Formats: sequence, C-alpha cells, structure tokens
Amino acid sequence: MNALPLGALRAFEAAARTGSFRAAAEELAISPSAVSHAIRKLEDLMGVALFEREGRVVRLNPAGEALQLSVSTGFDELRHGIEQVSGRASNHLRLHCAPSMAAQWLMPRLRRLIAENPGFDIRLSASTDYPRFLNDEFDADICYGPPRQEGLTVIPLGEETVRPLCAPEMAAGIRIPADLYDHPLIESEHKRLRWNAWFLANGLAPPSPRGSRFDRSFMAIAAAVDGLGVTLESTRLAEREIADGRLVAPLDGLAHDLRYMGHFLVFPAKAKPRKAVRIFADWLARELGLKPPPAL
Repeated sequence: MNALPLGALRAFEAAARTGSFRAAAEELAISPSAVSHAIRKLEDLMGVALFEREGRVVRLNPAGEALQLSVSTGFDELRHGIEQVSGRASNHLRLHCAPSMAAQWLMPRLRRLIAENPGFDIRLSASTDYPRFLNDEFDADICYGPPRQEGLTVIPLGEETVRPLCAPEMAAGIRIPADLYDHPLIESEHKRLRWNAWFLANGLAPPSPRGSRFDRSFMAIAAAVDGLGVTLESTRLAEREIADGRLVAPLDGLAHDLRYMGHFLVFPAKAKPRKAVRIFADWLARELGLKPPPAL
C-alpha cells in the first residue's frame, strides 16, 4: 500500500473524534465536502469502509474504530515528539480560564509562575465560551463548575469558602446575620452559591431581591470595595482585597460560611499532557496548598 496522505488522516481523525463531517470541517477550516472527499480517498486507498453512513449521520464501523485508535495515538506521539525537539514550544502554555479566576487570582501570580519556571511562557484567554478542545487551540482550561464534556482529565482545585464581604465602613452596622436585611446585597448572577443559599444555611428567610446585580464575580467584588453593598463571594477570588483591607468579613465567626468545589483544571485525557501542562498543574497545586496531582 502506498503511504496514506496526512491530510486525509487528519480529516478522518477529526471526523472520528467529533462524530460529524461538518464539525470536522469547522475544526479544520475546510468544507464538509472536502472532509467527505478526503475520507473517501482514504477508504479507497485502504480498500475498506471506515464509516457507516445513513443520510447525513455517520458513525465509525469496527474498521474505523480500530484505525481511530492508531491514528489518534500516532498524532499524539507526533505532537509529543515535536515538543521534545522544540524546547520553547514545550514550555508554552495555551490556557483558557474562567474570567474572574483569571482576573482575581491567576493574573497577580503570573510573575511568580514565570520566575519559578525559567523559559516558561503563557497565552491566557478568559471568556465564558469554554473550550471543548476540538481544534487544539488550548492545552488546558481552569473552568468554573465541573466540566460536562467527557474524555477530560479533571483535577479539582480545592474547596472555596464563600462568605459576606463588604467595605470596612459598612461592616460597623453588621453584627448578626439578620443585620444584612438592612443592607443592599450585591448579587453575582452566575455564582453557583447565591444569597438565598446563604440565608437558608443560617436559618433565615431569604430577602426579596435588592441591590446591584453583576454577571461576573470580579465586578461584584469591585462594587463591594466601592461601598455599593455586601457581596457573597469566594475568599479565594477576593483574597487581595481582603489582604489589603479593602474588604472585610463582618460576620467572621458569627455566621455559617458556605463551602464548595468551585474550579477545576481540565485537559484532554486521551493525549499525553504537554510539558507546559505538567509544569502548570504542579505549580497550581503548590500555590493552592493541594497535594501534587498524580503523575501526568
């Protein structure tokens, strides 16, 4: 058999992984017909069908499943080999991060990360359009809430404490949990733990909605610093503002805090993690005081 064209193998791998010629085409920036043509050419060269086709629905047959395993492994090994040869590329991390975690916790630490790992560099993106690792755009993601996508290695980043926080001048009027009824309550609309849960945990009826509302924690934290009200936030995300006295916890020791697993480091499980991912995962565990992640 002649050598199989790399482009056809890439089209096959993308279609097999996504389960769709159209999704593979979007990933590879070509047309669905080009994907179909490349796979037909591959099947002709190999003399065997790789997909079962029912209208627009395609799925791997047993021969396709066997080839997918080999091709995926081959691409992973190829990428790993390129990284070993290119030292700089292997120390380059393409990271996606939940916006508030990026702004409030990660950005202030980037200088230390780079100083502790000479030659390491990072490309950081923050948005709510979390990556699905379909087009190799990112190496890893720090996501908010457990990921729903299958086929990922998931490393929990430890429990976070969520408590009322406000500017020092506002704290003087808050002595017991019920005092919060008399203060504007800042709401973070996309938080998994919100004011209703806090009041119920402290044996109080949730108040009717009032106060400013924001869709990101970093904005709610900034609003509390500016005296707009009391925010219910993770002490991890607000640690700088707490450390320098711009925010205080008026009910520290007087109310029941909420705790939950908020953030997770995730990356594709099927591929060997890039050296940069391994470096970052180990550093992240040290910064958070967690046990080192299992050998990657």
